[in-house]
Amino acid sequence: MRLSRYFLPILRETPKEAEIVSHRLMLRAGLVRQQAAGIYSWLPLGQRVLSRIERIVREEQDRAGAVEILMPTIQPADLWRESGRYDDYGKEMLRIVDRHERDMLYGPTNEEMVTEIFRSYVSSYKALPLNLYHIQWKFRDEVRPRFGVMRGREFLMKDAYSFDIDEAAARISYNKMFVAYLRTFARMGLTAIPMRAETGPIGGDLSHEFLVLAETGESGVYCHKDVLDQPVPGEGFDYSGDLDAAIAPWTAYYAATEDVHDQERFEREVPEDKRLHTRGIEVGQVFYFGTKYSAPMKATVAGPDGVERPVHSGSYGVGVSRLAGAIIEASHDDDGIIWPDSVAPFAVGLINLKPVDEATSAAAEGIYERLTKAGIDVLYDDVDNRAGAKFATMDLIGLPWQVIVGPKGIASGEVEIKRRATGERETLTIDAAINRLVAG
Repeated sequence: MRLSRYFLPILRETPKEAEIVSHRLMLRAGLVRQQAAGIYSWLPLGQRVLSRIERIVREEQDRAGAVEILMPTIQPADLWRESGRYDDYGKEMLRIVDRHERDMLYGPTNEEMVTEIFRSYVSSYKALPLNLYHIQWKFRDEVRPRFGVMRGREFLMKDAYSFDIDEAAARISYNKMFVAYLRTFARMGLTAIPMRAETGPIGGDLSHEFLVLAETGESGVYCHKDVLDQPVPGEGFDYSGDLDAAIAPWTAYYAATEDVHDQERFEREVPEDKRLHTRGIEVGQVFYFGTKYSAPMKATVAGPDGVERPVHSGSYGVGVSRLAGAIIEASHDDDGIIWPDSVAPFAVGLINLKPVDEATSAAAEGIYERLTKAGIDVLYDDVDNRAGAKFATMDLIGLPWQVIVGPKGIASGEVEIKRRATGERETLTIDAAINRLVAG
């Protein structure tokens, strides 16, 4: 993509309303534009990041056996009345009356709707286990939206819903999502710690939040320091294998959010030099809630004995849009964002220091063409601007690699490459530079 044809509205000044690093950098780097309190337009660079986060989430859900669907954002209130949650949910739910005087709502979550879909089509235990997920925009009318996309009112979320014959089977589904989440966040360069958490309006008595530790986080957390160093199941993980063993390294240590924290247990189980009390950014949460929705909504299946019984369910959320902010909070420096390779909007920022120079532009064009043909996403700065402004923009938007093409280097057949994460620079021939970038 040529910068001269792209839409990248960079802000040189820090917006006054931005309280935390990710909010400041997302506005300055032209990822988002605030339209109202807690509501953002995602501009081209931000949309590319969202798409890459979505891809990783989707790949790991599919690998764990979940099946993708897409449910509507507007839901009939009657479904929520069936479950008993319509009056209980609170003012975060945006309630709507359509032109026919029917009560509707902008869905903050989808337990009722997916349960209605399930009961319409599944009647036998032979169709179980089943896990349905989608990636969808949601709305919760936060009383105080702040911190940019970290606590917005409209947000993109992956939510999955499992259905099983009994609690034992449902725990297996829960553990699958637990592992899938560990893998998902690790692929984004994040260490997300699973912690025992309050179930809130979702319900049930078992839940873990996955939190990225950060002082700017909204949740207080308490944990054993060793939980930070536990292994994430690798690429060849077998979801039909021993799931309890896979999550045991994470659940063996004390780790809890402030809502369920037990100070006496914390002091009893965690040596003083291993105690960590900090804050965290929630990027995902998993719930097991048994028959909370299936019983009142009569979502039953016939078991092996022919007896009808309500299914056991769980739900599993990942904050897709929130992850963009969480990644920035975890990966930035004074100059701007440092995107991990897996979610970067472009892999390479190609900087033409002197577009008016024929030899320099010819070399830059050739590099752009060769990298693009190799399947590498390149943002090519072909705009006639000061070198300092070009460098500042590339550092701000945080692409993993920079290729710097200038008249002096081209006279010697060389270019400079820079690794954004480390600041390491190297002068190479054009062929060597391209080979380095293609090899990763």
